[in-house]
Amino acid sequence: MSKSPKSKKKTGAGRAPGWLNWFYILLIVGLVYMMFTPGTSGPVKKEWVDVKTQILPEGYVDKIVYVRNQRRGEIHLNSAGVDRYKDQFTGKIPKSGPHFYFLVTENFDAETEFESIRNTLPEARQYKIVVDEHINYWGKVLDWLLFPLILIAMWFIMFRPMRNMGGGGGGGIGGVFNVGKSQAKMYDKSGGQKVTFKDVAGLEEAKVEVKEIVDFLKNPKKYTALGGKIPKGALLVGPPGTGKTLLAKAVAGEANVPFFSISGSDFVEMFVGVGASRVRDLFRQAKEKAPCIVFIDEIDAIGQKRSTGAGLGGNDEREQTLNQLLTEMDGFEGNSGVIILAATNRPESLDPALTRPGRFDRRVPVELPDLKGREAILKVHAKKIKYDEKVDFEKVARMASGASGAELANIVNEAALRAVRAGRSFADQTDFEESIEVVIAGYQKKNAILTDQEKKVVAYHEIGHALVAAKQTHSAPVQKITIIPRTSGALGYTLQVEEGNHYLMTKEEIENRIATLTGGRAAEEVVFGTVTTGASNDIEQATKLARAMITRYGMSDDFGMVAMETVQNQYLGGDTTLACSAQTQAKIDEQVVALVGKQHEKAVSILRENREKLDQLASYLYEKETITGDEFMNILERP
Repeated sequence: MSKSPKSKKKTGAGRAPGWLNWFYILLIVGLVYMMFTPGTSGPVKKEWVDVKTQILPEGYVDKIVYVRNQRRGEIHLNSAGVDRYKDQFTGKIPKSGPHFYFLVTENFDAETEFESIRNTLPEARQYKIVVDEHINYWGKVLDWLLFPLILIAMWFIMFRPMRNMGGGGGGGIGGVFNVGKSQAKMYDKSGGQKVTFKDVAGLEEAKVEVKEIVDFLKNPKKYTALGGKIPKGALLVGPPGTGKTLLAKAVAGEANVPFFSISGSDFVEMFVGVGASRVRDLFRQAKEKAPCIVFIDEIDAIGQKRSTGAGLGGNDEREQTLNQLLTEMDGFEGNSGVIILAATNRPESLDPALTRPGRFDRRVPVELPDLKGREAILKVHAKKIKYDEKVDFEKVARMASGASGAELANIVNEAALRAVRAGRSFADQTDFEESIEVVIAGYQKKNAILTDQEKKVVAYHEIGHALVAAKQTHSAPVQKITIIPRTSGALGYTLQVEEGNHYLMTKEEIENRIATLTGGRAAEEVVFGTVTTGASNDIEQATKLARAMITRYGMSDDFGMVAMETVQNQYLGGDTTLACSAQTQAKIDEQVVALVGKQHEKAVSILRENREKLDQLASYLYEKETITGDEFMNILERP
């Protein structure tokens, strides 16, 4: 029975063996060491006058050598001279010399000068005289070759990866440190725990949109048999934290295909052409792994609208990267099996060529979850912790109105941490409700000690909000009132919770909301006859609502259904820009002031009519510091 020969370990085509890498490294280290390591100290320069009058007469010179073609004299000291002049050397003193040197003019008669000085000295101080011509060839060669050798060694190490690629893939500068290689991370179906649609809650509409992509990757023939083409790209659009990246991973998990993930900023580097090179390399890898999914997060980093002028610097590099991306997306065959998903919260900034049909054909909105969606998200994340079975997730979801998926995950985590701090083995309803306050308003600021007067003012301020809200129709019920300071800077707050999903607001509802916001300042005026700085956030919100009614919602009799204001970055704070004349803007300001003032007067009127309940509720809140909505309504409805 013959034995198969042992397989030899291959180094790969064009790849240098490992020992050569170590040789390059050791060569550089050695050369740098020779250049910068202080070795034996060289000869110290002296003037001929000092040599003639001091060094030679003292008798410490063993030999003096004069190099005629260099007009250079070299002094070799004896052992006593070395000890005598040791303080004049910076490094290690050379044993055999020369120790000093001096330079002379062209007319210097070395033999005569040296003989005349030696003849004046006693025999004990005599020295040898040598006149010669020589050149230190090795020193000159080393000086000229040392730096080039270092450069050559560095060139071999840096550029060898490019040579090994055989000119393909990276291209150009891409070989240096592989900067032109794609930075995408690939999640293969064989590695790790995959994410499926079961792990994504609260995005039912978005999941329906992308399920067709999953079906195509699983059964492509069903579509190609009819001549249909699946969209080449799908753009996930929505506010931060709503689950765009998670949804993309779920698509890859359901389709059971490789998943390439990369951020838009990973394409951009300081080197010109690197972004385009990385785009080419990414799509090359994707085609090799097809069918697969390529996910580009924050695509607005490279996909912003191109400028009309000539680009310069980083802007020009970004546009080159975008141009390459557009080319790669248009270069696909319909049945290549590569699907591109991208996410952004700034869709208005994307270049139209990127969002046209044939590239990102489908736009999938990933919005903030509604009440049912928030409840489902809470239950998904609650599976990872221990909690009381009596926890009412619907109530928690109602209290967390407007929260994103990421914030809901944080709420569940904060509930678990609060239970641990309290020494319990599971999280209960109180932990979940308190965690909402932590996410919204921050932790309780226990070191913020209010004076009795400040505490009283804050109590009246918060009760003013709650009382004005309760005495108006179409206002959300009060859920909780507290005067405990928070790390966000709030000295107290009033939490109102809508009964159900609320998508539209009438003019009357917005006006009531403005009146509720002014209720805190109104309570200070009614009770104390003065005002404080505690209403700054209320004033800001009331002004925004009033201005939106006039400029965006068409709720003004003077302007009617005319948009005076446009919204930019609707998913990132909703920045607005006025598009009207200065005279119109002045009229808008007047109407905003009048609208807020009218609702403020309404709030003052409500509080004066219910002054007794205002005092009663404020005293109760001052004592308890935190009261529930039920406690508030019981006292308010008590005869």
